[in-house]
Amino acid sequence: MGLLKDLQDHATQTFREQWSTRDGQVVPSPTDLKLSNDAVQFDRATVLYADLTGSTNMVDTLGWQKAAEIYKSFLFCAGKIIREGNGVITSYDGDRVMGVFIGNRQTTNAAICGLKINWAVQSIINPALTKQYSGNTFAVSQVVGIDTSTVCAARTGVRGDNDIVWVGRAANYAAKLTEIKLAERTWLTEYAYTNLADEAKFGGNPKQDMWKRFTWTQHGNIPVYGSTYWWPISN
Repeated sequence: MGLLKDLQDHATQTFREQWSTRDGQVVPSPTDLKLSNDAVQFDRATVLYADLTGSTNMVDTLGWQKAAEIYKSFLFCAGKIIREGNGVITSYDGDRVMGVFIGNRQTTNAAICGLKINWAVQSIINPALTKQYSGNTFAVSQVVGIDTSTVCAARTGVRGDNDIVWVGRAANYAAKLTEIKLAERTWLTEYAYTNLADEAKFGGNPKQDMWKRFTWTQHGNIPVYGSTYWWPISN
């Protein structure tokens, strides 16, 4: 069978085939799903994207070795924080990582992870970089985007080389939020913000709202919330 017929047959079958769906209780792995139109649906899941900023300029100015060290350090810290915060890492994509959270505290856990990632960049990665390279003037920075919505997980790709695609507003909005380039390092949609427990909403001494309301002009002028706060990791 030639390549052209393979592609034509797959497109025809995919659009014609009925979906088989079931409610999700845990975040699935690729082997939990068929390559056919098979999906796991979550009434609500929270998606977190953590993205390094300025990575193209980083490679151009620092060279690939130092840039790779920054990538590795950032993705390790972000990945460990997501796992420790009851999230599941669903993909690494270049200089970003995606995590999915489910359960009663899902959005609170994701927001705390975002604040912890900010702390790790400021208090672990940048000091280690400066300590190793005397005269270093480069500062690592990141943006985390978080949204929560109904989400479906489906398996995609070719046999022997496939992964899960996450379909739903939360996956798209969380990724898009990382494109906001302001002083705030962690971003939430309004729906995610309204699902936060007070411990992830208020901080400082005296307690105050850690999130500032903005209008997302690049995306239909919807309200979003950004934070410059961080959450220290004590152990």
